[in-house]
Amino acid sequence: MADRKPIESWLTDMDGVLIHEGVPIPGADAFLKKLRESGKPFLVLTNNSMYTPRDLHARLRRMGLDVPIESIWTSALATAQFLDDQRPGGSAYVIGEAGLTTALHDIGYILTDHEPDYVVLGETRTYSFEAMTKAVRLILGGARFICTNPDETGPSTEGPLPATGAVAALITQATGKKPYFAGKPNPLMMRTGLNAIGAHSESSAMIGDRMDTDVLAGMEAGMQTFLVLTGLTRPEQVEDFPYRPSQVVDSIADLVDRV
Repeated sequence: MADRKPIESWLTDMDGVLIHEGVPIPGADAFLKKLRESGKPFLVLTNNSMYTPRDLHARLRRMGLDVPIESIWTSALATAQFLDDQRPGGSAYVIGEAGLTTALHDIGYILTDHEPDYVVLGETRTYSFEAMTKAVRLILGGARFICTNPDETGPSTEGPLPATGAVAALITQATGKKPYFAGKPNPLMMRTGLNAIGAHSESSAMIGDRMDTDVLAGMEAGMQTFLVLTGLTRPEQVEDFPYRPSQVVDSIADLVDRV
């Protein structure tokens, strides 16, 4: 990596990197403080589309982590940006929470179940059979199928929960239509995030705890990648993948001096 440009901007995943089950990971506060003091542009990313950046800012602040609202980038925002680029002023039938519906409202989308341009599936704790049935019928009727992210399960204190990717598979089986996923590991989420802060991939780094989403997306977007071992990927699993991160570190605390 000696020929890489110095890192001038940072993107980092949230769950497994900065927090774990609602508790800050040691070093996360120091890393964020160093970023704010440096003046370097940065983003905290999450594939979870349930919450708005304002919601996440408040949740992180209650944990003692200060992340500006404008430094939070979600799969809902990436999805909205994609739809605004593809079909400005369009319409969508949405299965999801406020993070997704707010992002679509903000780009001027009409949310409707009457001949929508898109069916957009995001994260929710209340997936209903009625909503999924409506989504299936709308897709069979010609609506295009979009998903915020491909994560098949999500974390909870009680154990894994079915997530967007699992529900998307159900809808795909019923319609024969595969969705377009806007969130990680799609490098689109990284590139739209970089554009939002005026950063360039060749001088940016991505920190994550998952090889199959964070590292893959960062690598495909042309960024340096750092894998932390405080989340889902274990050290012995790194060799299972046909690609590698730029560097493996124990935790976010090991990267404070790199800012």
